[in-house]
Parts: sequence; C-alpha cells; structure tokens
Amino acid sequence: MIAYVTVGADDIALAKRFYSAFLPALGYGLAEGAEGLSFALPVAPGQSPVLPDFYVKPTFNGQPATAGNGAMVAFEAGSQSQVRQLHAAALAAGGQDEGQPGFRASYGPRFYVCYLRDPQGNKIALFSSNPNEPGRDD
Repeated sequence: MIAYVTVGADDIALAKRFYSAFLPALGYGLAEGAEGLSFALPVAPGQSPVLPDFYVKPTFNGQPATAGNGAMVAFEAGSQSQVRQLHAAALAAGGQDEGQPGFRASYGPRFYVCYLRDPQGNKIALFSSNPNEPGRDD
C-alpha cells in the first residue's frame, strides 16, 4: 500500500495556491509547517488513516526541485463534472493544461480524465470512473 506521495516545490506559496484549488474539494485537509504542505484525508477517531497522504516540500538537498520524467500523481474525483470543475480551478490557480477533460481511447470506457502540470512542472491527473455516468461509448 502506498503511504504517501511527495513532490518537490521551490515556491511553496505558489504550490499551495495550485493544490488548494482542488484537493480540499476531494476531501483533503491541509497542514502547513516549516517543512512544507501536508494534505491528508480526514480520519475518524479510532479509525486507520485513509492513504496515501500527499506532501509538497522543498527539496532535502537544497537543489532546485524538478519534475520526474514519466512520473504522475492521480487523484480520483466523484464525477465527470467535478473533473471539469477542478481542472478549471487548477488552471486558474497557476496550473498548466496537459490534456483537457474527456475520455481517452487508450483507457476503459468509463475513465474520464484531465491532465495538468503544477507550477513546478509535476504532472497531475484528475479522473472519474463513476459507473452511474455515461461512458465513452454510451
């Protein structure tokens, strides 16, 4: 099981603006500290954490943060409409479009997805596979 995902950022304030544009809508809470941003899903008393957590941090070695070639983090939305809304919010918060919301021929008929780059260049996907919504072939 994946416990957490971390991406590097040189400008934490810019990263906060970008990720705060959509992660709270997916249920993530934000904790800030000197070490950066920590996004986590809420945990009911007596329950185990819902994983993975998502961290945005300065690099540990002090070198500039870089995006991984071929690396991507995907977040599941509740609906196709939410994918479109969060894509627009992320763009307005400094993200770059890497693929408009829609179905992709390479994936299953219910996989509705968009792709973004955060201000540091990390690739982010927002998707929905809601079985109660029309699929690509409907």
